[in-house]
Amino acid sequence: MAAPISLCLLLLTLFFQTYLSFSTIYPTMDHGLLLSRSTSDVHDLLPTYGLPKGILPNNVKSYTLSATGDFTVELESTCYVQFDQLVYYEKTIRGKLSYGAVHDVSGIQAKKLFLWLPVTGIEVDEKSDMVQFFVGALSEKLPAKQFEDIPVCKSKAFLRSDLASM
Repeated sequence: MAAPISLCLLLLTLFFQTYLSFSTIYPTMDHGLLLSRSTSDVHDLLPTYGLPKGILPNNVKSYTLSATGDFTVELESTCYVQFDQLVYYEKTIRGKLSYGAVHDVSGIQAKKLFLWLPVTGIEVDEKSDMVQFFVGALSEKLPAKQFEDIPVCKSKAFLRSDLASM
């Protein structure tokens, strides 16, 4: 009779100690909110998820990140950034963040030929040092080096050929 009671007490003690250790380390158990509270600039948060800080422009006003990885980024205004292609950022960008990837993206478009196509996902391939952008069923890999620096927003779309003629 003493053995079952001792076993129960032992299990309760282990459970109680485990619960206490988790509750003091992660009091809210909301890891995403802990990250967003401790990292005021989203550009500093991106590398902790294996993403380059330059995939978002410099005019970020605020952001939220849930424990499930759902995020919203608010920009001061819409803007254009010239990478290999011209990219348009809406005032609100949404998606799902995971390590090395962003899925279900809305609010970013890339100009291919004469069409503006929505960017639906971004993945980083650390082995090849490339960033892959998904535009619908298509994708394109660009060197990660292009996204090391935070790009400056432009209020109007300028193509490289426009800049060269100035």
